[in-house]
Amino acid sequence: MLSHINRLPPKVLIYGGTGQAKILRVIVEHYGSIVSAVIDDTPGLPSPFPDVPIYEGWDGFKHWVKTQNRKKTGFLVAIGNPHGRVRLRLHEALVAEGLQAVTVAHPTAWIDKNAEVGEGSQILAGAKVLAETVIGKQCIINTNASVDHENILQAGVEAAPGATLCGLVEVGVNGWICAGSTVLPRISIGADAVVGAGAVVTEDVPDGVTVVGVPARPIGKHQAD
Repeated sequence: MLSHINRLPPKVLIYGGTGQAKILRVIVEHYGSIVSAVIDDTPGLPSPFPDVPIYEGWDGFKHWVKTQNRKKTGFLVAIGNPHGRVRLRLHEALVAEGLQAVTVAHPTAWIDKNAEVGEGSQILAGAKVLAETVIGKQCIINTNASVDHENILQAGVEAAPGATLCGLVEVGVNGWICAGSTVLPRISIGADAVVGAGAVVTEDVPDGVTVVGVPARPIGKHQAD
């Protein structure tokens, strides 16, 4: 289930024009492709790369894509959580336009052969995805994050830099495990839930709830974007 990782078309579009784009360009070029354009919804945002044009929003994308060979163009969505549902909507829209969802792993990342990684996901520098873990579509396993054995991460999840998910953890759609936090074994993190930076989660977290602290305690509930 890993043969699709780092199989890049000749050109890659990055949707999202800030720091995540810079991280992804390094991986794209390492595997022999090029970043041909950046799209971002922020008016007036300069391109993160002086040699790559940026276009504003979906209208900008539609203008750009008219001139492209869609069969030879892939895409990566460089928008982090809590906007995992935005990544998922863009994924479907870009696939509908004929572009290929690219799945990438940094050359220093480790992914066990019996793990699964969904389309459009990103496994970044030093990250680990271990035995029989299932990573859904458009997930981000960020720098030095560790996802241990038999975890299930549904679509749009992000494990931020240095986050640790012990074995048999399940994270719902658009769950966000923030930097340096730890989720203990057999814990369930609900859809759209947020585990604050540095937290240690010892109990299940319901949908849409934010938890912080050691041990983690709820501080509120929110709606996903």
